[in-house]
Amino acid sequence: MKVQRICCIGAGYVGGPTMAVIADRCPAIQVTVVDLNQARIDAWNDSDLTKLPVYEPGLDAVVARARGRNLHFSTAVEESIASADMVFISVNTPTKTKGLGAGQASDLRWVEACARQVATAATGHTIVVEKSTLPVRTAAAIKTILEAAQEEGSSRSFSVLSNPEFLAEGTAIGDLEAPDRVLIGGEDPSSIDALAEIYGHWVTPEKILRTNLWSSELSKLTANAFLAQRISSINSIAAFCEASGADVREVARAIGSDSRIGPKFLNAGPGFGGSCFQKDILNLVYLCRHFGLPEVADYWESVVTLNTWQQHRIARLVVEQLFGTVTGKRLAILGFAFKADTNDTREAPAIRIARDLLEEGAQLSIHDPKVVEAQISRDLKLEPASAADGLSGTGSWAQATSIEAAVRGADAVLVLTEWQDYRQLNWSELAALMRRPAWVFDARAVVDPVAVKAAGLRLWRIGDGEG
Repeated sequence: MKVQRICCIGAGYVGGPTMAVIADRCPAIQVTVVDLNQARIDAWNDSDLTKLPVYEPGLDAVVARARGRNLHFSTAVEESIASADMVFISVNTPTKTKGLGAGQASDLRWVEACARQVATAATGHTIVVEKSTLPVRTAAAIKTILEAAQEEGSSRSFSVLSNPEFLAEGTAIGDLEAPDRVLIGGEDPSSIDALAEIYGHWVTPEKILRTNLWSSELSKLTANAFLAQRISSINSIAAFCEASGADVREVARAIGSDSRIGPKFLNAGPGFGGSCFQKDILNLVYLCRHFGLPEVADYWESVVTLNTWQQHRIARLVVEQLFGTVTGKRLAILGFAFKADTNDTREAPAIRIARDLLEEGAQLSIHDPKVVEAQISRDLKLEPASAADGLSGTGSWAQATSIEAAVRGADAVLVLTEWQDYRQLNWSELAALMRRPAWVFDARAVVDPVAVKAAGLRLWRIGDGEG
């Protein structure tokens, strides 16, 4: 089957960039990204490419090349499905907040809604591709819905593929253009070949892996779980380094030199965040319990538990070092996104750390080069406000328009995102703006410790036994 038209349902962090790269690399294929959120679609269509709803280095150039040629963004969902040979489902699958499996299982209501919409609107033979991160055997539910529609009208037929994304936010365009692997799971060889042919425009055949549906679905969950496990592991060692006098960077270098392990994901920090790691691990925990594997579930749940502990630990450490209280004290937070080079704050470590400090009555001044005030407000569940009475015990926060504005009058600076801007700060100038004695809490190990100490500031650095 030759694919000429693609429709992607969902214009978020996965759908938008993925389809932009496919359109850029496959100019003969018409690609339409659809979403019911008019504001999001308007942002994708904005002539000002700095207003794209997703910030990824290099994305603006890709969109500029393909948009209007063979890349389109629209709210015409049913029309786009009807004309498509292949439909990607790329909608959110957040953790359920209530009902069966609350707190662990994935909420699949939007995936089911998409499947029903495809079943209603599709014409001819349609290849349906799971792009969202889904629990194992979700494809069975999608297939059941589509097969029911197929029985009702003989002119329609469907095949289902699993094609999970393996993107790291901040490097998504590079990951899409030069992937480690492309995974395609399915039962229909011709449909698998059709999707493989699309990727074959720029990905070598040996990097296109073919599996069954269930292996593909599980591979995504497991890959994220393994990556998160490594982050929690090095963070546990970072805490031990601080207590024992070792330096986690030296330990990580020694461990990473082992060819069996490698250096990737051995950087200690305030914990993992983003849309996938915690959600996918909790879903894996839920599935393990469902299949009668409580010990396996407990093992993976401990990865999330340690991640949460790490963030609470950093907040507690700030309070302890500032004479046991941060009530009424101004604290500058540098970085709110969960990692550099993205405006995504989902499960960002800064959220839990900031909430803990607000609970202690701190006055937070938050700076991030890409995260807007409205997003911070949603994440903290608190509107911005000017500093409250210092002795009232009420915490507050405000967004700072510059690093200098954030630091002015602060008792401490917390570096929570590894933005390049924070690696090259003039600490002697910033120290003059702060209230002494003043601290720098570097949760990303990006500041120059010599420069910080030379400026007369006290320094805590993640995993540093000399802190």
